[in-house]
Amino acid sequence: MHPLHHIPTAKEVEVTHQAIAPMIHRTPVLSCQSIDQLAQARLFFKCENFQKIGAFKMRGASSAALRLSDDEKARGLATHSSGNHAQAVALSAKTLGIPAHIVMPKNAPAIKKAATRGYGATIYDCENTLAARESTLEEVVAKTGATFIHPYNDYNVIAGQASCAKELIEDYEGLDAIIAPIGGGGLISGTALSARYFAPGLRVYGAEPEEVDDAYRSFKSGQLQHNTTINTIADGLRTNLGEKTFDIIQRELEDIYTVSETAIGHAMRLVWERMKIIIEPSCAVPLAAILEEPTRFEGQKVGVIITGGNVDLSSFFDRLL
Repeated sequence: MHPLHHIPTAKEVEVTHQAIAPMIHRTPVLSCQSIDQLAQARLFFKCENFQKIGAFKMRGASSAALRLSDDEKARGLATHSSGNHAQAVALSAKTLGIPAHIVMPKNAPAIKKAATRGYGATIYDCENTLAARESTLEEVVAKTGATFIHPYNDYNVIAGQASCAKELIEDYEGLDAIIAPIGGGGLISGTALSARYFAPGLRVYGAEPEEVDDAYRSFKSGQLQHNTTINTIADGLRTNLGEKTFDIIQRELEDIYTVSETAIGHAMRLVWERMKIIIEPSCAVPLAAILEEPTRFEGQKVGVIITGGNVDLSSFFDRLL
């Protein structure tokens, strides 16, 4: 595959999906009658919490890694991430037999650091600020020659993320809508592209915490906005949009909904209790948007992307053991 410097075409999404297939799982789609009753709709949960590394990020990282030249691969992969993307880059590198260099905040969840290190990556600690992440990454890349794989603002990554909705569309024909959480926008961008290419007329919605609503404000104003706080339990959605993802979101999304922290917690608990699966707080945001206003999707078939299941339970078990 050649590197992408433009919005991926339908053919490029198809080729990407075929190429990364050996490096990812085709994840299951689950449903729950009791949640359907609360939502007043039929919900189909695409469970990326069962994906390799426990999150959809494996799709985009493997897509970007496979597009590198042999010389670039030999020098390794690099990125900065607080968790899931770090693990995805690390496992992609391990699968290809090349080095991985990961910059992570000192306070990143212990479970995600341990998993990243377990895949053979070298971890570089930094302060928990974007400036610290970027400056540390620059030093690592200058020293190692590794190629930086951006977590979301990269067409190669977006092409990989598009495979998630592509699978959902193939497995469940006749969906009326798909809703997914928005952090940096890589997943929702890929989701929107797959909907346009493979299910014309399928509406795509984004969901975001009220506390970190840069995508909502950007979408409504037509100008790229930034978060003023990161005070949300949905730690995977604290990131600002990139210009590439914002461009696709502006073109392709039907709407973006925001939800309260209370609603996120309620939706997460509901999935844990009713569906018996572990999801991260970020994954609960789309369900929260549906439950807060059931009339939005009343009587419809809605795909809901569950983005990951890497929850740090260490503090909970420390109290028990």
